Order: sequence, then structure tokens, then C-alpha cells
Amino acid sequence: MKKLFFAGMLLLFLAPPLAMAQSPFDGTWKADPATFQYPEKPDQYLLQNGMYECKTCAPPINIKADGADQKVTGHPYFDTLAVKAIDDHNVESTTKRDGKVVGTEKDSISADGDTLSVNWTYSGNPTGGTQSGNYTAKRVAKGPAGANLISGSWRTQKEEDSANALTWTFKVSGNELTMTNPVGASYTAKLDGTEAPYKGDPGITSVSVKMLDKDTLEETDKRDGKVIAIAKNTVTADGKTLKIVYEDKLHGTTIKGDAQKQ
Repeated sequence: MKKLFFAGMLLLFLAPPLAMAQSPFDGTWKADPATFQYPEKPDQYLLQNGMYECKTCAPPINIKADGADQKVTGHPYFDTLAVKAIDDHNVESTTKRDGKVVGTEKDSISADGDTLSVNWTYSGNPTGGTQSGNYTAKRVAKGPAGANLISGSWRTQKEEDSANALTWTFKVSGNELTMTNPVGASYTAKLDGTEAPYKGDPGITSVSVKMLDKDTLEETDKRDGKVIAIAKNTVTADGKTLKIVYEDKLHGTTIKGDAQKQ
């Protein structure tokens, strides 16, 4: 299921300093989910005949839905997933990495079957404790007859997340940018597009940053040499807001939104 679908996006808002002055990008920033414009492309699930399938996960998931840990491959944040249908309107799942629980999710479908409410947690971070959040999605298409009501296509409408899932700090020094966040992710990268290590996030192994113009910086994230996301971040004239365009290359989607200087 969808996990931490914004965690990578929240680390991508940077720019170089003015000569002999502090960079206006230095400091702590917080993303504002109320400004997010979600992709038109929906998420697709199927829960039927004791099997669970996430067709839009990257890579796709197809496992038994018996509440037991099932091995999955290609997902850096977890290596097992357990899915259990409580009833037609409620589904619970648990993810583990190396035998340790790192994530939980509770999915609830409204009485009319058209609204999906998701509550999630993630605790696989080096520091900073548990991240949590919730989001709602509207049904785009129904699943097949007889399938659990989570089956079908869903488009995210709105979300709320804990502060440690939305907040990060960065500092520009010379031609380098250092980024840190409350849950242990960090990197120091030159502002000329040179690739650098990305630490503390199992889903991102390297990063590069490059100025496109005086107000816009492009960051490229890679996993094991493959581009997984590109973000263009533009600072407003008053220096208080970052306008974000985040391209998720794994899922073929784009999210837009704002972050505010704290």
C-alpha cells in the first residue's frame, strides 16, 4: 500500500547563498499539506479470494491476505507485508524490515463505499521516533463483484501528517548545501549537480542539486543509480514560501504544493 508517499518530497527545497549574506533558504521549513495538488492518476487495489494486490505500487505487490507476514522484494522500506481484511469496510496491514515492525496502516471505507480513509505510521527511521498521518481518497472506479470494498481505484483528496514527517532544515555554505531532518535523513551536496551520498533514508542512495535560475533549484534523487524523483523548487519574492513540483518517476505522477519558512 501507499507508504510515506511524501517523505522523499519533503527534503528537496534548497538554493545557493548571496555573496557575503546568509542564504534566504537557510533555516527550518515545513510543508503544508493543505496546498498539495494530488495526481490525477489513481491508486489501484484488489482484495479478493484471500489475495491482496497493489497494482500501482512500485514494484507491484501480489500476496496472500491472511494476516501473516508475506515476503516482498524491491521495496526498500520493508521486506514483509501482512494484510488482513477485518470486514468489507476495514483492512489492516503491517510492514516489517529485518523482522522488526516499521509500519502500520488501517484502511476504512465509508458506508456508501466511495471514500477511503487511511491512517498510517512509520518507525523505520534512524532517529526522531514514529512518523504518522492520515489521508482520504475518493473512489474513481469500483472493484469486481464480490471483492472487498477497498478494491478498485482511488484518488487522494487531502492529508494530515505529523510535524516530523513535514519538517526539515538546511544550511548553505559556500557552494555546498547540507540538509537534515528530524528523522535522521541528511546529505551534503555541491550546487553544481555533482552526485553525493544520501544518508538515513533506505529509499534514496544518492542526490544531486543544480540551480536552474536565481530562484529555482532542481534536485534529482537516485536509488542504486536509477532516477526515482526530480523536484523543482522555486522561492517566492518574500522568501517565505517554496513552490514545489515533485515528479515521482517510479509511479509516473506529479505532486505540487508549498512549504513555509518557520
